Amino acid sequence: MSVSSEMNSAFKMLQYMRSGARVNSRVRILLEWSEGGADHSAEGYTVDVSPKGCLAIAPQGFAVGQRLRLRNVSNHKESEATLIWRGHEGRSGWELGLELVHPPADFWGVEF
Repeated sequence: MSVSSEMNSAFKMLQYMRSGARVNSRVRILLEWSEGGADHSAEGYTVDVSPKGCLAIAPQGFAVGQRLRLRNVSNHKESEATLIWRGHEGRSGWELGLELVHPPADFWGVEF
């Protein structure tokens, strides 16, 4: 990844982090994607949520810009999502900044 790409990713994450109300909330999520002609999924959880997305931990690392389907396991609501930031891989998995694409208003089941 070039320095320019890294700076662009960091800038997008800063915009995401400061774009409105966020709530510390651990919500179980399911990430789904297609790769190599097959469907895949990975379970994870959020660290915080906002009307526009979340910071999540998942066992799978993805490329910034990858489109995923995100499911809130507790209420079965689904939304398309774009990975806008990938942090470090820790013991629990990868840090992922996910931006929701036209989510239902009650996607997280909390009011902001």
